[in-house]
Amino acid sequence: MKLYEFPAYKLSEMLRNKEISSRELTEAVFVRADEVDQKVEAYLSRDREAALKMADAADGMIAAGKNTSRLCGIPVGIKDNISTTGIATTCASKMLENYVPVFNATVADKLEAAGCVFSGKLNMDEFAMGSSTENSYFKTTKNPFNLGCVPGGSSGGSAAAVSSCEAVVALGSDTGGSIRQPSSLCGVVGLKPTYGSVSRYGLVAFASSLDQIGPIGRCVEDVALLQDEIQGHDPMDATSADRSYASLFDGLNDSVAGLKIGIPSEYFGSGVKHEVAEAVMTAVRELEKRGAKAVPISLPSTGYALSAYYIIACAEASSNLARFDGVKYGYRAKDCDGLIDMYEKTRSEGFGREVKRRIMLGTFVLSSGYYDAYYKKAKLLQKRIQQEFSDAFSSVDVIVTPTSPFEAFGIGEKTGDPLSMYAADICTVTVNIAGLPAVSVPCGYSAKGLPYGMQIIGRKFDEQTVLNTALAHQRAFGEFRRPEL
Repeated sequence: MKLYEFPAYKLSEMLRNKEISSRELTEAVFVRADEVDQKVEAYLSRDREAALKMADAADGMIAAGKNTSRLCGIPVGIKDNISTTGIATTCASKMLENYVPVFNATVADKLEAAGCVFSGKLNMDEFAMGSSTENSYFKTTKNPFNLGCVPGGSSGGSAAAVSSCEAVVALGSDTGGSIRQPSSLCGVVGLKPTYGSVSRYGLVAFASSLDQIGPIGRCVEDVALLQDEIQGHDPMDATSADRSYASLFDGLNDSVAGLKIGIPSEYFGSGVKHEVAEAVMTAVRELEKRGAKAVPISLPSTGYALSAYYIIACAEASSNLARFDGVKYGYRAKDCDGLIDMYEKTRSEGFGREVKRRIMLGTFVLSSGYYDAYYKKAKLLQKRIQQEFSDAFSSVDVIVTPTSPFEAFGIGEKTGDPLSMYAADICTVTVNIAGLPAVSVPCGYSAKGLPYGMQIIGRKFDEQTVLNTALAHQRAFGEFRRPEL
């Protein structure tokens, strides 16, 4: 195996045992990206010189025994809506094409302190609005398993980079499935943590009550390692949970004896491809052979969740994106006739079609006469969905569903039908609405070799049980299958 093919937890051991250096590993990752990124197009920016300086610093820490982080010296890709000092953070938008932050997001600060190496900023749907990474202003990322297919979104660049071994691990953000869905379509492991467990300070906001930064890796162990590094309370984030966090990696255990797995009927019916549902249930039966027990459950409000999600998310996006007006920072239109004309032209030219669609929808549902009819009802439904999950977890330990209702679809296949594109999130949005942790793990492949994903949902702040269940599945199913590029 080449260095970039090893998982992070094994590379960590090799670094600490002085078998390899961070510089060697970083160079290998950059060589790999040089070889395949012209096909995959996962990265928006890479700075080899800056990365090698970070790698040399990590090697110095390891040699001096000054850094005990397991991720010291490991290259990490970062989604381009996470603020990084001196490195362009564009949100894949014309609006922020030349924006270079003067501060780090809290997660970036934590990774720097751990001695991680930033391998680059990764492509995404503009302002994280999309399910295919086709909404980027700069490029369309391809699925490493089939370059004619989408990688999912909005963290499509992060998932594709990990899948194609252009990054060892990566950070994404998840508002309605944007870590889990691309992880499913790219055949990797992606965790959406409990809301509030990872600081959102420095994450460019889409929908503040739903957004959550999380890790993507090629195995459960790597996801646990990265989550360990980024979780924790942050006084800079008012929604950050003030609690203690144990090491998920140290707590990993593949025993599922006595584990009760909830199987909600609503996630296996209409809209979910039969082959996907069958792959998930095959994986559940394997877990039952290891001592788990599958329990039928019902989450009756699931059918309304997609509508509620898009009302809440678009309403918050309308408010959050009001700051991009051409005055403070970012793109500003030229040849404007006064302030109002400058606002209109800047936002019309700076935002892409999908972003404008969601801003308009959000403004509509918040407007006088429609707030009670739409937004208020969506918030009431959010409480009902939260209660249904709470009731379900009184009798089961985890809930298992498909991650995506279908495998990766062709580039351009759904761009003309936004409602069809939104349906890609049907299995994932409820987790964000309820603020729960959930992981997507590969569970099968289509006849054309495209991955299927299984979603494992847990109680709030019970990432350990979620990842332990995922680890048991991984050891029964087999580890990451590398795409041929």
